Amino acid sequence: MNKVASEIVTHRGISSHRIQAMVLRYWYLLMSSWPRLLELIYWPVLQIITWGFLQNYISQTSGFFARAGGSLIGAVILWDILFRGQLGFSISFLEEMWARNIGNLMMSPLKPIEFLISLMVMSLIRLAIGVIPMTLLALFFFDFNFFAIGLPLIAFFCNLIFTSWSLGIFVSGLVLRNGLGAESIVWTMMFGLMPLACVYYPVAVLPAWLQWIAWMLPPTYVFEGMRALLIDHTFRSDLMVWSLGINAVLFIASFATFLALLRSAKRVGSLLGGGE
Repeated sequence: MNKVASEIVTHRGISSHRIQAMVLRYWYLLMSSWPRLLELIYWPVLQIITWGFLQNYISQTSGFFARAGGSLIGAVILWDILFRGQLGFSISFLEEMWARNIGNLMMSPLKPIEFLISLMVMSLIRLAIGVIPMTLLALFFFDFNFFAIGLPLIAFFCNLIFTSWSLGIFVSGLVLRNGLGAESIVWTMMFGLMPLACVYYPVAVLPAWLQWIAWMLPPTYVFEGMRALLIDHTFRSDLMVWSLGINAVLFIASFATFLALLRSAKRVGSLLGGGE
């Protein structure tokens, strides 16, 4: 345990050149395949158009949504930040698994922390490619300026991206230890959290016993904060502080778990196999 704690707290000799090399590797992979680029843009665009027109319809028939000020569209965009942040991280990791290259990387001078940082950087790049067109479409079609949220948007974004990285690190460790047979968890885990994160409805909708679980998830605070801002025009800084605190615990725990699973993969030999 002390060894894990020391690895988390102090990582001396981190090389920005090695991180940059890994980011460039993933960038070249992304740019060399137009289907990869199209997939990054296609699903966010489809979501914002579908949910945007749905909100237009509801707002014409419901006084509540008329006052909601784009809360449904805002929830769609924030959810995509959370989902695409985790998926962008995990897809870059899976590229190495599919290429059977993980063993080579772990035998190189590349440190695990450098590897994870490069995946975080790449998740931001992939996220920007998908979400920026999404926000522009929201402005053009539905007159919803996502960036007009202002400074609170920074708190929303940071908390969501920290959650996505924590989940990305955790599921990458599981795939690393168990092979590509566990690949499906990359796609399913975030959707499993979606009902409890209360993306499109307030926590009060849930049964009382589920509300306790919902409040243990950092995204719940973000989506509640977004609704408070857009509907009640109140920025709930207390929600953001709670979310950040839980995120800090999750991030450290996920990193410790990744290191433990990495050592286990080396010990049992699954690092070189990587198959199902």
